[in-house]
Amino acid sequence: MSLLLLDTASLYFRAFYGVPDSLRSPQGEPVNAVRGLLDTIAFLVTEHRPERMVACWDDDWRPAWRVEAIPSYKAHRVARAGEGPGGTDVEEVPEALVPQIPVIAQVLEALGIARVGAPGYEADDVIGTLAARQVAAGGGPVSIMTGDRDLFQLVDDAARVRVLYPARGVRDPDVVDQARLAEKYGVPTGSAYADMAVLRGDPSDGLPGVAGIGEKTAATMLARFGTLEGILAARDAGDPGLTKTQRQRLLDAADYLAVAPRVVRVATDVPVAVGPGTEHDDAVPRDPADRAALEELTARWGLRSSVDRVLKALGSR
Repeated sequence: MSLLLLDTASLYFRAFYGVPDSLRSPQGEPVNAVRGLLDTIAFLVTEHRPERMVACWDDDWRPAWRVEAIPSYKAHRVARAGEGPGGTDVEEVPEALVPQIPVIAQVLEALGIARVGAPGYEADDVIGTLAARQVAAGGGPVSIMTGDRDLFQLVDDAARVRVLYPARGVRDPDVVDQARLAEKYGVPTGSAYADMAVLRGDPSDGLPGVAGIGEKTAATMLARFGTLEGILAARDAGDPGLTKTQRQRLLDAADYLAVAPRVVRVATDVPVAVGPGTEHDDAVPRDPADRAALEELTARWGLRSSVDRVLKALGSR
């Protein structure tokens, strides 16, 4: 059975910035992120007709185990909630988006669309876990809808895992398979993409990478030595396939390279129960789970056209 995994935060952030904030509730509150996400779901269900679907959720957008390994991980996105010693670090989110997030959660629940997160893990980890389970069970194809290139590491043609990346918008996404990775990044597999990402780093996630080694150099190294482990073995052996400068840069980054793979690679063993008979039934619903609640939310937030599009998409699968 085909599985569609939604990187929900990536999609509602994209909707927030891409849909006019003139879209308001009857009381005048912004609902552009809610409306945009629902319209995205309606389009994806109509276009791809998945049999199972999960809205994957960030229960922890900056897990402690990643921060412990690399303290700069997402540090530039941290905002402080509360004053004094009782304050906590939270993700910096636009003020107008904050109240829309619980509305999104409520509407998904009323629709009966599985929304799954796990304490101590990011949505990427939930996606990685559910994709790995589908592959291990010999299930159908997996499509991952995300605006986050980190998830390119999950691409696997043999396992039928691909990423839909909305470079030009959700209605015309890049279909990222291994051919696309080779064409765009010079790496042959999703796993090689993850190794490249470790070497290259990612300022948007606070990952420093190896100084002086960018995307093209990383891809060239991987083409020669196969994997990050192969590159590090060549470094330690003084392999002439590395220049003196490259070897020194890899040595200088030894501490980072010892921990970065665990931070960059998504977890595939998140403790979540998903599927028939569990708390999170991932079958794409034909009818709302709670029609009365959905009607109340639709009226309260002025979501009629977007909710109707989702209902039509669900009913016409």
